[in-house]
Amino acid sequence: MTKKDSNKPILVPVDFSAHSETALVCAAELAEKLDSDLVILHVVHDLNDAPGYYSVKGRDKQLRRMEDVAAEMLEEFFHTMQKKYSGLAALKHATTMLVVGLPVNRILESAKKTHASMIVMGSQGRTGLARAMLGSKAEQVVRLAPLPVMIVKDKDKGKGKDEKKPAS
Repeated sequence: MTKKDSNKPILVPVDFSAHSETALVCAAELAEKLDSDLVILHVVHDLNDAPGYYSVKGRDKQLRRMEDVAAEMLEEFFHTMQKKYSGLAALKHATTMLVVGLPVNRILESAKKTHASMIVMGSQGRTGLARAMLGSKAEQVVRLAPLPVMIVKDKDKGKGKDEKKPAS
């Protein structure tokens, strides 16, 4: 990355999963080293422009627009990450962005709109038939993006919470 790119933000698409958390932490560390800003993006998947609704837990059969609930979830995720990783200055100054549409398209459009220097995203690491049938959003972004893309895998993927670490 050149000196002139250092003020361009790093775009981090998130879906609130552990994979997203790992990617966000990696991107924040990278942003600090490169003196870059951080833009945290969530894409509300739009199914053929049909308005979608979420049923909200704890409220008697209340339905809310997906965008409204997603905006709250993004803010909650962002604040949780800021508290959990309070030592990462890049998270303190990060901005959030919520868009509606097809995830791959919106990630690429958001990267262009924000003049991102790169995209950092998590991957679930699907293999075999699931990947062949569905394709990976991360893989599609890598193939289509005109800028660098870093795919980060969750280091604890596949480990059970109760698994014991080998004694050293």
